[in-house]
Amino acid sequence: MNKGEIQNSLARKLFIITLLSGTFTMSISQSSLSTAYPTLMKFFGVTAPTIQWLTTGFMLIMCIMMPISPWLLSNFSFKKIFLTVVGIFAIGTLIIIVAPNFPLAMLGRALEAVGVGILFPSFQSVLLTITPEKKRGSTMGYAGLVMGSALACGPIISGIVLNFLKWQGLFVIFLLIMIVIFISALFNIKDVMPRHKASLDLVSTVYLLGLIGLLYVVNQAGSTRSFGTSLIILLVVSLILTALFIYRQLTKDKPLLDLKVMKNFNFDLAVLLTGFSYISLIVVTIIYPLYYQNILHTSVLMSGLALVPPAIVLSILNPLTGKLADKIGFKSTLITGMSMIVIGWFLLFIVHTQLSIWPMILIAVLIEGGNAFVMMPATTLGGNSLPEDLIPHGTAIITTVRQLLGSLGVSIATLILVTTNQNHHLPDNSGFIGFQHVFAFFFVMAIIGFIFALLIKNNKKQTN
Repeated sequence: MNKGEIQNSLARKLFIITLLSGTFTMSISQSSLSTAYPTLMKFFGVTAPTIQWLTTGFMLIMCIMMPISPWLLSNFSFKKIFLTVVGIFAIGTLIIIVAPNFPLAMLGRALEAVGVGILFPSFQSVLLTITPEKKRGSTMGYAGLVMGSALACGPIISGIVLNFLKWQGLFVIFLLIMIVIFISALFNIKDVMPRHKASLDLVSTVYLLGLIGLLYVVNQAGSTRSFGTSLIILLVVSLILTALFIYRQLTKDKPLLDLKVMKNFNFDLAVLLTGFSYISLIVVTIIYPLYYQNILHTSVLMSGLALVPPAIVLSILNPLTGKLADKIGFKSTLITGMSMIVIGWFLLFIVHTQLSIWPMILIAVLIEGGNAFVMMPATTLGGNSLPEDLIPHGTAIITTVRQLLGSLGVSIATLILVTTNQNHHLPDNSGFIGFQHVFAFFFVMAIIGFIFALLIKNNKKQTN
């Protein structure tokens, strides 16, 4: 089935439902493990830093697979790619379920990360390719519903499941869903992407280790709160490898990842905006529960349930903002979203007293609601700014940068909290001061993002 045929109403709906269902399930698995850490530590008999590798290692592997996705889309049938990705993820999930020790569980988690790393940029490229430009905002709104809502809901859903089942039960549910999706994909996923066969650039793939190194350094700096000699050496090596990767992509005739798309001004702004909005979303998801537990002294369950209202608002708004972007334009939509995010962080920054749980929830609703106006509309704007054959490269760049910036945001927030608490010696107040500094930093970041939104140009394609 070609691009024209997939635009048939029923075939298109079944195609998109299957595609988004797989992405939603994988996205939930990405963010759902945090609530299970204590249980997993006890089961495998490992420490907290070790169990953290189920998330850190996942992100590292996912990050290196993202830039390879354009080459896969150009060389293989999308149906084969999707079925392979779902299969790899299901096998990884099965390994985790039966794993008697941590190394085997880590292997399963690594296989899951391979699947997620390939699918996340690929599904966005496919949706942008099969959708007429005038309707892309609406379609990508549903993509935002999948990614944003899954990220926000992951810890909530896993917390509920773990309340009734053993930790393996969470992965059993993922496995059963992926089996259903695999069966559906056999009938409903079609080969819709144009192919331009090229050999895999192994040198570029090796240079991609620089991205893994950077992500590792960012995560270690945030979790260990120190920057020792070994970490500095790794940072330097990673920067050199990343620089070599960038140079090779800009000078090679058929690059693994075509960085020439960065010559497009609107695309560059789209990359930054989707990254800045993702930072706000993931920082709220991680910092808010800490505020509830450490400052307001709520239970773990209550700190999780308090994330539900913002997640619901995010879920409702994502499809609506996509339609809004199609109607009033991307610049107005992005400015609206960044304004909401700026106001949210400003309210947290300006109030110099501890806020109770309900005002905090309302501000979280404002920030996450703003994210719905920015993250996927910015991704769609980026795709619209590029020729169709460069869309897979563009979405791979956006997804990779978003992941790097999100990790950087969490690490910075953690460093600010810990450093501030070490520098103040008022037991009753030091924790709150740390959160104030976090709010101030991300308020400034939000203002920078708002300025980027103002710089968006309304012209459609720039084919530099």
